[in-house]
Amino acid sequence: MPASKDQTGAWRAQFYYKDWTGTSRKKCKRGFRTKKEAQDWESSFKLQKSACLDMTFKDFWEVYEADVKPKLKYNTWCTKEYVVTKKILPYFKEKKMNDISARDVIQWQNELLQMGFKNCKKYSGTYLKTVQAELSCIFNHAVNFYELTCNPARKAGPLGCGQADEMLFRTKEEYLQFIPTIVYKGGARYYYG
Repeated sequence: MPASKDQTGAWRAQFYYKDWTGTSRKKCKRGFRTKKEAQDWESSFKLQKSACLDMTFKDFWEVYEADVKPKLKYNTWCTKEYVVTKKILPYFKEKKMNDISARDVIQWQNELLQMGFKNCKKYSGTYLKTVQAELSCIFNHAVNFYELTCNPARKAGPLGCGQADEMLFRTKEEYLQFIPTIVYKGGARYYYG
């Protein structure tokens, strides 16, 4: 069924699709401002249900969320979601999954490195590696379960490093020398040294 207007003047998308069991189901969503919005939503929904990778990265992210979120702890998912929505989706959201190449990933890596410099603080190597790992997880899921031919994030190579910078620890003697140089005034600490 094509998109149509309802009695309120808003557009709706109403159509049939087959679910994962092969059962025919009816889907209806209302409230679109234009006919194009209703048709775009319908085509996006059908692509997600067919598991065809001709969908955008943003649409596949929703598929990935439905597949993976129930298996992860809440905090783990929140971390993953933050990294993807802030660092990955802004760059890849409109690109089609099967059109993303290793070259696109390399350009994204370079842009991510530049973002760190624009903020006057460089992203740590371990953070960059975490962001790259999240992108690679999404593509691995597409390779393993949705017949994507290869993982472009793996082809592009690593980003960041796996080892954190070395932490500096003070000995007891160093601590005892340093503590007398701190003066507390009105709840604030001042260092005189």
